[in-house]
Amino acid sequence: MSEEIKSGRIGENLKLLRKYRKISQEELANELGLTRSSYSGYENGVAEPNLENLIKFSNFFNISLDKLIKLDLGEISTQEWDKIERGIEADVEGKSVRILALTVDSDNNDNIELVSKKARAGYTSGYADPEFISVLPTFNLPFLKKDRKYRTFPISGDSMPPVSDGSYVVAEYVENWNSVKDGFPHIVVTLDDGIVFKNVYKRLSDSQSFQLCSTNPLYEPYDVHANDIVEIWKFVSYISSDMPSTEFKESDLTKAILNLQVEVKHLKNVYIPRNQLHS
Repeated sequence: MSEEIKSGRIGENLKLLRKYRKISQEELANELGLTRSSYSGYENGVAEPNLENLIKFSNFFNISLDKLIKLDLGEISTQEWDKIERGIEADVEGKSVRILALTVDSDNNDNIELVSKKARAGYTSGYADPEFISVLPTFNLPFLKKDRKYRTFPISGDSMPPVSDGSYVVAEYVENWNSVKDGFPHIVVTLDDGIVFKNVYKRLSDSQSFQLCSTNPLYEPYDVHANDIVEIWKFVSYISSDMPSTEFKESDLTKAILNLQVEVKHLKNVYIPRNQLHS
């Protein structure tokens, strides 16, 4: 870590954040799955938290890693503290520290990691862990752009037809969440729900959240605050072993036949001489 972190700033910041929340060291340690002695060491500057614990602190206090590490929280105003407490400073543009662990092939090109169904449950806690990412299966698709980062995620449920249960979505990493196109399907990795596949609508200006919608109308839209999102990936393609259904509903078939009849009648009127129509 840098000299700035070794100086004890991060410990002072943790102490200030904890006191602002009015909780004890033991309560915070229990909440995050740490021992009281290890957490106390972080606050006192005798130990340095690893990346996994830094991410835990960042998520718990609704503060970016960048601010937690670099900012002197003892010098910020009451208004700034209020913003942190209300979680309205989400780093949607990716200007602060946003960790993306990845793997490369023998030619130093980015692999496409495949998050297996088994690894899905641990992805929310392991997404930034190089060791977790390094054991995922990898492959390459030559038709994808070389300057983008891609990953493949498992899809479960029936909320996003025509992408069916058991399919895999190939998606492109989104660094700046302001670039999310409203209504376009994305993989959204959330703290509470893990990996979800939805059509996304930005609600950043009024509530710093995203609305997630299904293509299946049986599922209600819901909002997720930007602070509860760890990654967003834009849909590129999907892989499925299921053949898409080609069955017509009766109303659709009837409509298609009527349209065809109209077109045939129009062609007759255009191309067949009128005298031959009455012969």
